[in-house]
This record gives sequence, structure tokens and C-alpha cells, in this order.
Amino acid sequence: MTGPELWAEFTAKTGVTAEYDAWAFGGDPDGLAALVLAGVKTATASAFPLYALEGDSLPEAGEYSVILDSRGTALCVIRTTRVYVAPFRKVSPDHAWREGEGDRSLAHWRAVHRDFFTGELAEAGLPFGEDLPVVCEEFERVF
Repeated sequence: MTGPELWAEFTAKTGVTAEYDAWAFGGDPDGLAALVLAGVKTATASAFPLYALEGDSLPEAGEYSVILDSRGTALCVIRTTRVYVAPFRKVSPDHAWREGEGDRSLAHWRAVHRDFFTGELAEAGLPFGEDLPVVCEEFERVF
């Protein structure tokens, strides 16, 4: 199913008339989407400096997204419930738990995200540091 097809089904059943974005998680799109479908993953994180470089605005509470797998198949709809920016070194254990990856610990989150952000930022010619502003997004699966 495509993003527009899933969105049309969602809006027909719910009456929601908002706009949406369709995207896949970075790093492991299929594994992370599976965690969302299982109800384990209710948060994600991204590197703040990349928004400006790509000309994107930050996500906002109330926005909807269609989550795609690595092949572009639409899997579910989420609604963002909270967005805040924190330095990498201050991302909380609660946020790490909500991301649902590995053993859900902050140590695991930091190790995985340090590697991921380092690679992403290097592609953009930017360095990683412990004070990197991280966009922390919480969401709920609504469809």
C-alpha cells in the first residue's frame, strides 16, 4: 500500500482532514517500523542541524505521519504528541525507553545514536559532539 492509499483509508475512517508527511526511519527502517507496529516504539530522535541544511521545519505536536518501510510500503499512521530539543548528553533515560531499541537503556540509546548521528553529520560535513542538539519526538500510533 502506498502512503496516499493508507492516508485515504485513515481519513475515510476517522474524518481527520490534516496534512501528513510520509517517511521511513533512518538506520533500520524495517526494524524500527516493526517496533512501532508492536507498540514498543513511541519516540524518535534526529539531529537538529540537519533540519536547517535540508530546509525542513521541526515536527510539531499534532502532526501526522505515514510510516514507510525500506521499500516505501506504508505501514501505519502516527500522530506527534510532543517535540523538544535537548543536547545529546542530556537526552533522558525516559526518552531512550520510549524509542524502544535494544534493551531500551540510555547507554544503548547513546551508543547507537552516537554512531548514527556521527555518520549522518559527516555526510553533511558536520562534526558530532556531546552537545549536539537532538530533536526528541514522541508519538502515538493512531492507525
